[in-house]
Amino acid sequence: MTTHARRRGLTLGALALTGALTLCACGSSDSDSGNDSGSGAARTHTMKTAMGDVKVPVNPQRVVVLDTGELDSALTLGVQPVGATHSATEDGFPSYLPESRTKDIKEVGEIANPNLETVASLKPDLILTSKVRDGDRYEQLSAIAPTVMTESTGTAWKENFRTHAEALGKQAEAKKVVAEYDAHVADVTKAIGGKEKAAATDVNFVRFVEGADIRIYGKQNYIGSILADLGMGRPAITDKAKDGFSYDVSPEKIDLADTDVIFTSTYGDPEKAGATKTMNSGLWKGLTASKNDKVFKVDDRLWIAGIGYTAADQILDEFQTDLTK
Repeated sequence: MTTHARRRGLTLGALALTGALTLCACGSSDSDSGNDSGSGAARTHTMKTAMGDVKVPVNPQRVVVLDTGELDSALTLGVQPVGATHSATEDGFPSYLPESRTKDIKEVGEIANPNLETVASLKPDLILTSKVRDGDRYEQLSAIAPTVMTESTGTAWKENFRTHAEALGKQAEAKKVVAEYDAHVADVTKAIGGKEKAAATDVNFVRFVEGADIRIYGKQNYIGSILADLGMGRPAITDKAKDGFSYDVSPEKIDLADTDVIFTSTYGDPEKAGATKTMNSGLWKGLTASKNDKVFKVDDRLWIAGIGYTAADQILDEFQTDLTK
């Protein structure tokens, strides 16, 4: 299967697997019957979550997702949410997801600030989110529908995906997604010159954030995990990242981001985030990656906020294209 075909298959959610749920997920129990009807929508099973044991439908039909990772997971697994949150800086859903799959999803407020009345109006039978986003709203959300929370987001995206798959009853489909991702990583690593060349090429990810310092991303985050899967080298500055997440600098210290290759994105307005000024500065133009034409601007909502396998699949393709120019 080509990477294009693989991406198309994931993005459209066309995963036609049937049979037993074969991907192991932490802490699920055997299914137990709900009511006497015996219908798939009525049956439940108990699974462990960041907030304790939760009974969820075996075959949920009306799912609300409250973060981009949960949205990516659902669509990757062929599940069409009835509602989802959006970024605080932009309306709508990430453009890397096909509009045909998102146009009928109801917006239910901003990430970490959902409109609970809107959520309730959709009459969901399952809500997916994380403790870091909505832990303080757990009781309210649980009163609306069974709510499955992971502990956090970002670097735990693969573990979270397994939890989402269990909650959605899509563990067999998830197993295929994971296998295809691993194969894609191997293909891209080979395409950029193999494991030795990858390890010898240091990569930084620099994010400009409106209202904050510039972030040089460390290893404990979504994009850091993908770079690790590819076996890319990471410069010493990444080891200084706070909690492994990011090392924050002012524009006057952007030379600390110096490395072989730099990917960069912007959250918010480029002028207000300092991206325009910094990238036109002498310090930026003096960076090794800049002098060698190895600075690549990428979509923040894909590379940083995607936090799922469909996003990762597209990131891998873009990564290969950029590094093989």
